[in-house]
Amino acid sequence: MSYDPRKAAQTIAYLAVKNEREPLNILKAIKLVYLADRESVRRSGFTIQDEPHYSMPHGPVNSTTYRFINGEVPPQEANGWSEFLTDRNGHRVGLANPQIDPDDLDELSDAEIAVLDDVWEQFGHLTQWQLVEWTHDPHNVPEWEDPHGSSAPIPLRRMMDALGIQNAADQETFVREQRRSSAYLKAL
Repeated sequence: MSYDPRKAAQTIAYLAVKNEREPLNILKAIKLVYLADRESVRRSGFTIQDEPHYSMPHGPVNSTTYRFINGEVPPQEANGWSEFLTDRNGHRVGLANPQIDPDDLDELSDAEIAVLDDVWEQFGHLTQWQLVEWTHDPHNVPEWEDPHGSSAPIPLRRMMDALGIQNAADQETFVREQRRSSAYLKAL
């Protein structure tokens, strides 16, 4: 996988803009990022963030973004993160520049912005605890499994199966090949 911290930061920054430019609760932000990945898979077969997903006690998470938002990644590895987001303050993360314009978020495609808009419209009014409850409901997010205080991977295939993606095995293989090709081209 080729995680892009700048793109992840821009995703959260866009959600903070939608939150009237106010800092987001970290748990809420991480749930919205997961739900956006999930919705993107439903629409296109691809996640927005190229990273592993995990079942954790408070629901599903994007594991690398979770580590970044919690400040667990050394600054030298946080390429682009602090350009868009503040360090966590209490249980919140905010915009590094409150005047940021959504047009400055150049890592996000129009299709990804549309997903984020729809996810915000559907879930932005919920608190972090309402999102935890919603994502724990197997009718809403059947790929999440209670890790009993630990964590467990959520394979892309399981997410695709839960979303009813036709030919999920073939789509998963296609996604892996596309990511491998993209990573190879970036390395050139």
